[in-house]
Amino acid sequence: MRRPGGDRGQVSIEFLGMTPLIILTLVLMWQAVLVGYTFTLAGNAADEGVRAGTAAAPGGARQAACSAAGMKHLSAAWRGDAVVTCNPSGYVTADVYLKVPVLFPGVFSFPATVHGHAGAVEEVKR
Repeated sequence: MRRPGGDRGQVSIEFLGMTPLIILTLVLMWQAVLVGYTFTLAGNAADEGVRAGTAAAPGGARQAACSAAGMKHLSAAWRGDAVVTCNPSGYVTADVYLKVPVLFPGVFSFPATVHGHAGAVEEVKR
């Protein structure tokens, strides 16, 4: 004996059951994109800092130029917790530490940091 209507509406019920899993998957994918983008920003900021540090005059000006260039291309969401350190003697290095935002940049961040590092030989001007 068959029920009237059969399996009518079954797809709607299954979709409603799967909706939380679909949303969770999208949220996790977005968070993975933010982690990757933070790594990219940290590496780029370190590269920019080293580039400016090797071109500046030795001493305190080099340290300031390196730090300023490292922060220049970071948006406000990543700049707030960013730390840029430079070693301006001989082989110039820059280390950038950024916090990974949670879902929305600029609101909350994970306590762990992402590290970007770059180095270049000091330019000699004659």
